[in-house]
Amino acid sequence: MTTNRRLILAAALCAALPMGALAQQAWPAAKPLTLIVPYTAGGSVDVNARLVAQRLGERLKQSVVIDNVSGAGGAIGVAKAVAAAPDGYTLVVGPDSAIAIGRLVNPSAFRFDPLKDLAPVGMLNTAPMVLVARPGLDVRSYADFVKLAKAQPGHYNYATSGVGTVLQLAMELLKERSGIFVTHVPYRGGAQIATDVIGDQVDLAMLVSTSAIPHVNGKRLKALGITGSQRLPALAQVPTFNEMPGLKGYDMVSWTGIFAPAKTPPAVVARLNQELNAVLQEEGVRAKLAEQGALPGSGTPEAFGKFVQAEYARNKKIVETANIKE
Repeated sequence: MTTNRRLILAAALCAALPMGALAQQAWPAAKPLTLIVPYTAGGSVDVNARLVAQRLGERLKQSVVIDNVSGAGGAIGVAKAVAAAPDGYTLVVGPDSAIAIGRLVNPSAFRFDPLKDLAPVGMLNTAPMVLVARPGLDVRSYADFVKLAKAQPGHYNYATSGVGTVLQLAMELLKERSGIFVTHVPYRGGAQIATDVIGDQVDLAMLVSTSAIPHVNGKRLKALGITGSQRLPALAQVPTFNEMPGLKGYDMVSWTGIFAPAKTPPAVVARLNQELNAVLQEEGVRAKLAEQGALPGSGTPEAFGKFVQAEYARNKKIVETANIKE
């Protein structure tokens, strides 16, 4: 074949390819990636997103830019990702509340279907929650509190950072399994909760582990139980609810994952997952997560997708049983 004929054939083959395929061949060299964080800067989701974004960018040899798009409990940021082109250049850090709860309690704000409109890339991290009690409450264990709550239904209360959070769902499931009635006191965010529980203004609070650990170890709050299946090294003396009589199998964690718009090319998703898993195996990244009582995620996009579906199904039952509405 002559050189001219080769050139003509190559040109014809390129013309036959759709523009998207040509652009995809260059991924991720064409432009920086955008990682949407559906909350304001400085929170735990943002901090972990930046931790992973930097290393992910280094491995991909392309910049990964953080775009904080807050509002409506994460709905606005996730919706922006859903509407983005499925070309591998826009991703979103999706926390449990925005992905597997929000649409169940506030469908008017969460108008997308996370199970259909997003492609799971991988789990970023998981973290158990800690049920804490005010210092003046006369209990030393969760069993002690259950006795008090059964003796005076509705007398006690618990705080979380808001309606429809994984914190509320974790407590509502615990209430159902324990056969007790405790009133929910939702706060706007979590900064004030620990202060009010320490000040004996609220009986209990369900806190993310990073918020609970310093107060429990500082003897300012009493830890009654851990929601995950394993004890926290930083709170080794605190049992999991799974260990307690009547609560076998109880296991709820807060989690954050990375998602791409639906129809993002599988090869791109696979490459992102591969690099994410590599980042999460790095000692420095694991150490930073451990400081928050969090565990690095891992696994395939398919495994993460099945996990999200299972979380959504379980949360749907909790929301319906407890009649949780925004």
